[in-house]
Amino acid sequence: MANVLTDLAADIYKAADIIGREAVGLIPSVVVNGGSEEAAQGDVVRSHSTPAATVNSSATPAMTIPEGDDQTVTNKTMTVSQIASVRIPWTGEDMKHVNNGSGFETIYGDQIQQAMRAISNTIEAHVASIAYAGASRAFGTAGTTPFASNFNDVAEMRQILLDNGMPVTDGQISLIVNTAAGTNLRQLAQLQKVNESGGSDLLRQGTLLDLQGFMLKESAQIQVHTKGTATGLDAAGGEPIGETSVVLDGGDGGTLLSGDVVTFAGDTNKYVVNTGFTAAGGTAVIGDPGMRETLADTVEMTIGNTYTANLAVHRSAVELVMRPLQKPNGGDAAVDEMIVQDPMSGLVFRISAYKGYNKAMFDITALYQAKVWNSDGVGILLG
Repeated sequence: MANVLTDLAADIYKAADIIGREAVGLIPSVVVNGGSEEAAQGDVVRSHSTPAATVNSSATPAMTIPEGDDQTVTNKTMTVSQIASVRIPWTGEDMKHVNNGSGFETIYGDQIQQAMRAISNTIEAHVASIAYAGASRAFGTAGTTPFASNFNDVAEMRQILLDNGMPVTDGQISLIVNTAAGTNLRQLAQLQKVNESGGSDLLRQGTLLDLQGFMLKESAQIQVHTKGTATGLDAAGGEPIGETSVVLDGGDGGTLLSGDVVTFAGDTNKYVVNTGFTAAGGTAVIGDPGMRETLADTVEMTIGNTYTANLAVHRSAVELVMRPLQKPNGGDAAVDEMIVQDPMSGLVFRISAYKGYNKAMFDITALYQAKVWNSDGVGILLG
């Protein structure tokens, strides 16, 4: 039976239109590499990485042109491996029953909307978990919701990205917070006053205003990170400014986790562990641009408390790849299918219709993966 989905196309596109504009803060804040072309689970996406430039301090006159400074351009890879799928079964009897009430098309459209909503929330949570674990540094107090009395934390997050060398005036930075932090912002008197905030959107509609170059957004999928259990770790030999691989020893064999926020005695910076270990010693990888101060031998490291990972993100730092899953040559048992891409969010959904014995099934599936390409473009506002 062909064209099963044709008559339902209006409901499908309406569902995509609604879900694509739901209040998800992270998906629209990163690079969305979406497309209708199929991809296979395990496909590799590559991005280049250029080194820091060498600055010469002299220009000696000569009859020969000086040699250039060699650079090694490396690449980073991302394996697209995440699948999100919702399957909706219908029997002929079910369709007959509901047509005596709300009608199949109405209920089916709502089911598609809920399926896309669930997939979008799953992807939003994935982006949030990848982004915070690949961040550079953090600011704030773990366990305390920010913006209780002012919005000074916005300036602190801007400074982290600025000190990291990221552009902060190009309109591409976002601060994505959970709803508790968003509520605190809405309660600040200086943002509610039209003469001070410059607009009535927050007062009348509750819309978060852009602050200090950041697009302020909320997400229900902001992650809570549970700290690792390691104690006693200290620097094994010390590290220079800019080092991202920090050798540690003296621990108790507990866990040092990706996403742990760590400090070193005498250094006020809060570094984010991108790669940890479970041992009495090992090499922890922290986010670029690495150590902000020289780390001496035997200086103790402390793992910060469990926290809520509100995020400051430059769009170029994080990429989300989303594709329809590759079907086998010649297709599978689906009798019809449709690929829907939301033009606002870039999310791509494949809807497939399958026919069985006195039963039909509608499948909504997406293949996706997120990656932090540049950790210096991501900071954590602790909550």
